[in-house]
Amino acid sequence: MYLLYPTASSAWGYQGHKVVGSIADHLLKPNAKQQVEQILGNGFKLPTVAPWPDCVKSVFRHDDGTFHYEVDPNHLDFEVPCTRFSSTEERARMVDYARRNWFTCSYTPDGFERGCHNTFHFEDIAIQRDSYDRSLQGTSDHDLVAAIGAAIAVLTDKPAPPPFSIKDKREALFLLAHFVGDLHQPLHVGSVYLDANGKLVDPDVAHKVDAATETAGGNLIQDQNVNLHHEWDDIPTDIGEAATRELLADARSVPASQGRIEDWPAAWASDTLVVAHDAFAGLTFELSETQPGNQWTVSFSDHDAYLRAQDAIKRKQLAKGGARLAEILNAIWP
Repeated sequence: MYLLYPTASSAWGYQGHKVVGSIADHLLKPNAKQQVEQILGNGFKLPTVAPWPDCVKSVFRHDDGTFHYEVDPNHLDFEVPCTRFSSTEERARMVDYARRNWFTCSYTPDGFERGCHNTFHFEDIAIQRDSYDRSLQGTSDHDLVAAIGAAIAVLTDKPAPPPFSIKDKREALFLLAHFVGDLHQPLHVGSVYLDANGKLVDPDVAHKVDAATETAGGNLIQDQNVNLHHEWDDIPTDIGEAATRELLADARSVPASQGRIEDWPAAWASDTLVVAHDAFAGLTFELSETQPGNQWTVSFSDHDAYLRAQDAIKRKQLAKGGARLAEILNAIWP
């Protein structure tokens, strides 16, 4: 048996996902709210279920081929948002989902198969790009945009396209509430690829990703004792775990999406990719001599100014995420 416990590199952390769900819950029209409550059942609401796909990361495949939900005794904090899913029925749903979405694609970032469902959470598009396109390096048919599209398909009574296996509309809502949040965390969409001198390289010029240049959306970039991706996952402490008046006001001012609902996830990914340009602006990198593997360290031209800009971006992106989650559900159930 091998156990590889989840890291804390989940977009926004559970607090941010709850905030996105809470904003959306406030913006649902009556019919959409009724449909969501009926599908979720058992008192579940969007803020409650939004962390669910990160909780699934605690499901592991054992050497005998069986799957089990494993609590990491060294990181009980991972379980805080997952206690709502601790019943036998809910744990069985998580295990079943992970099993169905394990080998449908290969994901071995650390040499072990981590399950295809873990790829649904992100893009790794080079920040030299300014719009999402499936032909770009760092995208795939099992990326974040595709995962949102699959959840929308199930909610609109269509089958989930391969490689996705989504059991029912309840599971689709669990996924959608989370993945729309992920899509608005800039480092879940944009990434930097670096050479040995810490300079940007372009994987789309080479038409492939060289593993030696990859930073995994900032997960391999260290700022002292924390990685850059994790810094972006943390939301401002004054927000809490629910929609604030300010965030709701910002969410209500988000422009309506244009075109077909099926095209919205790619358009939103393009929007977030442009935001990722700002997330990496003013940063310099160098290869670490003390970290194993291709770990990088980051320096800031003005750290205080960067943190202020980061705070403002996070608030804006959380508001967008909540507004757009509600927009999808209101479009499905007007």
